[in-house]
Amino acid sequence: MRIISIMNQKGGVGKTTTSVNMAAGLANQGKKVCLVDLDPQGHSSLHLGIEPVGNIPTAYDVFSGLKTLAETRQLVAKNLWVVPATLDLAATELELVDADNREIVLRHAIEKMAETEPFDYLIMDCPPSLGVLTINALTAANEVIIPLQPHFFALQGLSKLFETTALVRRRLNRGLKVSGIVMCLYETGTRLAADVTDDLSAFLNQSDPEAPWAAAKVFQSRIRRNIKLAEAPSYGQSIFDYSSSCPGAKDYGSLVEEIIADEQVDQVPLQNAA
Repeated sequence: MRIISIMNQKGGVGKTTTSVNMAAGLANQGKKVCLVDLDPQGHSSLHLGIEPVGNIPTAYDVFSGLKTLAETRQLVAKNLWVVPATLDLAATELELVDADNREIVLRHAIEKMAETEPFDYLIMDCPPSLGVLTINALTAANEVIIPLQPHFFALQGLSKLFETTALVRRRLNRGLKVSGIVMCLYETGTRLAADVTDDLSAFLNQSDPEAPWAAAKVFQSRIRRNIKLAEAPSYGQSIFDYSSSCPGAKDYGSLVEEIIADEQVDQVPLQNAA
């Protein structure tokens, strides 16, 4: 099972859009996928038509110890399950602040589910912060994929993300690696986008071979600006269901092909990651 954290502490860079459409695209390719919404805003859940109300179990119940992941996931399409989130999840940051082993709650929950029903992919949409929820995701993950908008300030923030992955790898999850960076909101033909992409590739090529991002790549698939990607969430659909022939669907379809092509890369088993 490939366990992937989609993370960026900056909002508005395509993190949720990438999480949802990557998960949906993999499911369309016959992969069994579970998308875990770890953002208290619950945008991944809403994107796929889930609006948790009443007593519907959510990710918050998993962190509270009230439910297992298997009890909270919902089937939203063929091969695709979602563990939804609500604003209650924000309380987790405070409730776990003094708890023992607070960084590995999610990893234990994933291990338990994998004993009886492993998925091909488990994808976590992290909140736009580097708090307890994101640390839980990084501690549970095999790999990290970072959506990045090709702007100068985005590169500045990337160093903080790399520092966080290095810290988690050193203290909590020796198997963690940054597998790739997805260029989102890409404006084809602009000098800035091309320059930022070139600078990023050059930095990765010169990285310390022991760093978690040493083997990271900039995915060849560029997620171009596309109004259909912005419209799809309001219909509770992935881009593949909403507009399968639009540029956004083609871009994410290409990204999914790249990710599947990487399946032969050796993965560190979850139980040996810490």
